[in-house]
Amino acid sequence: MDPAKPVDLPLAITQWEDLRDRYRSLGHTVELLEPRPELPDMVFAANGATVVDGRVLLARFAHREREGEAAAHLDWFRSHGWTRVHEPLHINEGEGDFAVTSSYVLAGRGFRSSPLSHGEAQEFFGRPVIGLDLVDPRYYHLDTALCVLDDAADDVMYYPGAFSPGSRAALARLFPDALVAREPDAAALGLNAVSDGRHVLLPQAALGLYEPLRDRGYEPIGMDLGELLKGGGSVKCCTQELRL
Repeated sequence: MDPAKPVDLPLAITQWEDLRDRYRSLGHTVELLEPRPELPDMVFAANGATVVDGRVLLARFAHREREGEAAAHLDWFRSHGWTRVHEPLHINEGEGDFAVTSSYVLAGRGFRSSPLSHGEAQEFFGRPVIGLDLVDPRYYHLDTALCVLDDAADDVMYYPGAFSPGSRAALARLFPDALVAREPDAAALGLNAVSDGRHVLLPQAALGLYEPLRDRGYEPIGMDLGELLKGGGSVKCCTQELRL
């Protein structure tokens, strides 16, 4: 996303492999999606689908350059025996704009995903979908501005400045005990993180989040994905969660 910052490809691969290996060291199963040379943004696997209760809502990308990724994800799910797969009518960019808690599916809109995708997701998943308006172009996907820390407890962290006044009010009502991030940590994509309910893998530059996370009983694990950050994504963007 910043052509002035060329990517060091070997370092980018090393950083991605470190993230993969860290998940495995924490006891998680990692499935791999084979890359396709003509689709360099496939490394941001979170955008390809949203999976809830074994149901797969595929992405429909906003930009032509990424359209082929949807077919790659569809092929993967079909070849791995997933049968409840929905090819959407409306634009959504997977877990870039859908975040899942025990009570809701939070859904971002404003830059990439269509508001019409929210109703489609609600019908498919059978869960309440809460629309949230993103207003700052630096936070073009929901997963750059909000992270689910513990889906069982509806615990989240988010950056209020990324959202419209009404959406900020809704978040405050839904999650009164949320961890509210400050601008420097949000700007470092500190909210583009993944939590398993105990460990929180997040960009290492988001230093202001470490102590508040520890105070809540989480174990923050800083990851260096600086080369991938040049493409606009970090830990969460590289991670699609398969919720059975």
